[in-house]
Amino acid sequence: MRGWTQRLETLGRVVMFDYPYMAAGRRTPDRLPALIDAHRAALGAAREGHSGPVILIGKSMGGRVGCHLALQEPVTGLVCLGYPLKGAGKAGRMRDEVLLALTTPILFVQGTRDGLCPLELLAGVRPRMQTNSELVVVESGDHSLLATKGHLKAQGLTQADIDAQVLGAIDTFTGAL
Repeated sequence: MRGWTQRLETLGRVVMFDYPYMAAGRRTPDRLPALIDAHRAALGAAREGHSGPVILIGKSMGGRVGCHLALQEPVTGLVCLGYPLKGAGKAGRMRDEVLLALTTPILFVQGTRDGLCPLELLAGVRPRMQTNSELVVVESGDHSLLATKGHLKAQGLTQADIDAQVLGAIDTFTGAL
């Protein structure tokens, strides 16, 4: 997220934070209520002295927790970089309940090789959502949105080019809100 924070700062003010388990150096995430509380505190700090639109942008679990928070706190929009739609492994549990309850517009940025969010599963969820959702697909991108070297070479691109395309899509989405 540090790299994305720097990119996003070109679009506007960014407030980055760590969840308590990360700040404590633990590997195991806190339970969802504690994650939402930490996200809410960071949102409150971000709103201090700010009267404009607020977009929650999160990578993986941060995007999922941001979606949960958007059910409780009004925000202008959501951007999820690598949303974890299902748990790891073939039998991973679907995590679509929060998406189906959302009324806040959302942009998904997903890689085609993201095992935590197979695009065919997301395609089944999006039509059932109450809110407007948009999707940016990173060809050959993994859960971290990193494209394969072979794809980059074949397309004559760099990862920085891919990141710039994603940033442009985020700018377009947030600008329309």
